[in-house]
Amino acid sequence: MVAMPFTDYQQQTLLQIAKNSIQNGLKFQAPLPVQIEEYSGILIQQRACFVTLNKQQQLRGCIGSLQAYRPLVIDISNNAYAAAFSDPRFPALQQVEFKQLEFHISILEPAEPMSFTSEEDLLSQIRPNIDGLILSDQGKKGTFLPSVWQSLTTTKDFWQQLKRKAGLPINHWSDTLMVERYSTESFSG
Repeated sequence: MVAMPFTDYQQQTLLQIAKNSIQNGLKFQAPLPVQIEEYSGILIQQRACFVTLNKQQQLRGCIGSLQAYRPLVIDISNNAYAAAFSDPRFPALQQVEFKQLEFHISILEPAEPMSFTSEEDLLSQIRPNIDGLILSDQGKKGTFLPSVWQSLTTTKDFWQQLKRKAGLPINHWSDTLMVERYSTESFSG
């Protein structure tokens, strides 16, 4: 199933929800309470998303859901709030930073398990600039969105850094390793 792309209006609506949720967090220390009945169609379907915040072209926070379990407008609101205030890599966002933020939203298609016989076989199947990956092994897990290809441009580097992010050595390989791939529709504002 190929999802229909989001219209400009829908993209702007989702970006505004993300911005409003962070502003709500700055005032009330909670995500924006979204009134789902104010939205319709794809905006209230159960979808998974990531909200990435950049400040001066540097990552400032990124939190998301790998599986769809709540309406998209609620996932956007909660993930935007979490990216600003709960990403363990950064201190909580301050009011003075808000106007410097660039918002990036990635809506995930459902992840599909990959089948492979070796690390070389896996690497040959990965589609640069298209695939996001979820790596799971030995109780550890990590994901890279397709947008990470902008900074990790080779398949080998993308794969090794994903292993590092998951807390595994870059040369790690085992028969229990699981990899899923997904694509996203992404937009910024």
